[in-house]
Amino acid sequence: MPDDVNPPTATTGGFRETSFADALSERYLAYAMSTIMARSLPDVRDGLKPVHRRLLWAMHQLKLDPEAGFKKCARIVGDVMGKYHPHGDAAIYDAMVRLAQDFAARYPLVEGQGNFGNIDGDNAAAMRYTEARLTAVAQAMLRGIDENTVDFRVTYDGEEQEPVVLPAAFPNLLANGANGIAVGMATSIPPHNAGELCAAALHLIADPSADTAALLAYLPGPDFPTGGVLVEPPEAIREAYETGRGGFRLRARWAREEMKAGTWRIVVTEIPYQVQKAKLIEQIAQLLEEKKLPLLGDIRDESTDVIRLVIEPKSRNVDPAVLMETLFRATALEARIPLNLNVLDAERTPRVMGLKAALQAWLDHRHVVLVRGTEHRLAAIARRLEILDGYLIVYLNLDEVIRIVREEDKPKEALMATFSLIETQANAILDMRLRALRRLEEMEIRKEHRKLSAEQKSLQGLMKSEAKRWEMIAAEIAATRAAFGEGALGARRTETGRLLPAVLVDEAAFVEREPITVILSEKGWIRAQKGHLAADAEVRFKEGDALHLAVHAQTTDRIVLFATNGRAFTLKGEAVPRGRDGQPVRLLVELTNEDQVVALFVPADGERFLLAASDGRGFVVKAEELLAEKRTGKQVLLLDAGREAMVCVPVEGDSVATVGENRKLLVFPLDQVPEMTRGRGVQLQSYRDGGLSDVKVFRRAEGLSWALGDRVRTETDLTPWRGQRAGAGKLPPNGFPRSNKFG
Repeated sequence: MPDDVNPPTATTGGFRETSFADALSERYLAYAMSTIMARSLPDVRDGLKPVHRRLLWAMHQLKLDPEAGFKKCARIVGDVMGKYHPHGDAAIYDAMVRLAQDFAARYPLVEGQGNFGNIDGDNAAAMRYTEARLTAVAQAMLRGIDENTVDFRVTYDGEEQEPVVLPAAFPNLLANGANGIAVGMATSIPPHNAGELCAAALHLIADPSADTAALLAYLPGPDFPTGGVLVEPPEAIREAYETGRGGFRLRARWAREEMKAGTWRIVVTEIPYQVQKAKLIEQIAQLLEEKKLPLLGDIRDESTDVIRLVIEPKSRNVDPAVLMETLFRATALEARIPLNLNVLDAERTPRVMGLKAALQAWLDHRHVVLVRGTEHRLAAIARRLEILDGYLIVYLNLDEVIRIVREEDKPKEALMATFSLIETQANAILDMRLRALRRLEEMEIRKEHRKLSAEQKSLQGLMKSEAKRWEMIAAEIAATRAAFGEGALGARRTETGRLLPAVLVDEAAFVEREPITVILSEKGWIRAQKGHLAADAEVRFKEGDALHLAVHAQTTDRIVLFATNGRAFTLKGEAVPRGRDGQPVRLLVELTNEDQVVALFVPADGERFLLAASDGRGFVVKAEELLAEKRTGKQVLLLDAGREAMVCVPVEGDSVATVGENRKLLVFPLDQVPEMTRGRGVQLQSYRDGGLSDVKVFRRAEGLSWALGDRVRTETDLTPWRGQRAGAGKLPPNGFPRSNKFG
């Protein structure tokens, strides 16, 4: 240790030398454990995080029972912050608001009065304006807390006591769920139906060896406060509950509503859990404006306190199921709710539990609560029976007791010595009032003594028999099920058992179909203009640029670009940039400065194309082999050094005409060219000098045509130039273009 480093002492303090990595690791671990255990993960026994537990305890201390009046939330938050939870008031109030929102909590633990927010995403009013009290569910969570059923610990300032966990007569963890993000771990537990949870717990008590599949017969899946339709396959649900990890696909509930003249509309009455209605409508309206929902005509919100979203189709000929399927795929009308049952177990250790383990942990906690509550009650009965025994001695020896009290200097010691009493009994006798010496009072004491003795015997029998204890726990759970699992509160809101409908939706259903003209300039700028432009339409370009290729298409089409590097690229019609100049095509596909696009077309089903390279080799390929929706495209024509792809022409005929740079023309049958998916191809025409200049596929009966300025010439007698593939060819007829192009 260096001389300038003082060792720490109890009186002078000092500091110690340590590596930065060790110091950082130690402090970060302390922070991580604090976040995991005191903030983010719920306890498996009561399903609460510390802030929620402290809120309920503070409200219990304020006697805010369901039958009591409301108190200002600011008062409650102040008590929680000052006594139990030394954090910001906003965080405490937000936690309290969530416990009161019936669209966020399946079984609210707080009953709010005032503006506590809504499903549109609006915030609650300030805490000085709102009031709250506990609900019957919260009262069940706290039942027996004053009977030594759970441990208490000192608060952060050492002035108060707070419960480590609540007795939790209600299965809150799974009933209300939880969400939290800690350091290196997170939790996400969806809400469930309390009646189904109690039924599954009762089955687990009756058959501790029951597996997850047996429990799912009682608990088919989550039950969200906002309803919806669960479309997750049963095997996926079973696996999620078995492992504690998975997810659930939840869809909005909708129905077709008939209108006049054969028209109809769709009405959505339930939306997925934790989806804000206002943002959902905003999302759909944005997609509608961007023309990404072509089957949708309009959407409007007719909700009051009941959700009602009206969806109108573009046409009454649209299939409602297809329309809704497009909305489910593109919007939050379908949501995936994750399941990550990561909780703190009874030893305060974070771990992921399955459904059975979580239910068993709650049942074990209820068993501990029952044992501790019974022990507490037995101790109280024993103390009371001692006092009652002392009272009975008074009635049996009334005169002597009176004499001792009147004459003895130390009556307590005298009573204890005379009647073999303990100090508690002697004090109780001395504290008796004269009116208690009536004969009627003696009868009441004897009656109470018999009643307590019978209760004591019953409780002692309960403590000796584990089977009887589980019978009592089952009776308590059955009572909880009757109280919260039936009626309007307990009725299942989320529909389960529905399989995902087999609705086939073409990707084109997400794009509005409209005609466009895709234009590619000589300098490689590509853009789409609305409508199908005529061949003689004026198209403007940047200075020094001109038209290279153009094609008529629809926004739902796939457009193929074939380049000199032998690669084919595919662009969606909707993705082609609009605007005055568009974008460089190299921003959409991977082309170098040396590569050029030689063909631009919309492939049709069954269509074929002839590809040819500069050395005269080529082959026929099907249109579907040219589709590749990747920036890198698809290498179709394999090229050697010095070669490049020259043409990509549609196969519309039975003959091929090739012309080389040496101005030799060759005509041969198309069936001599093989069909391939990719490769170097076969020799179409041989050259001593130069290479291929142009290729054309035509119908032999119609003759070979080429452009001469504004005129078109057709040669029907092709005998001098007809030969076999890979031949040299002969000079073309007089009048053939000097450019060696068919035009």
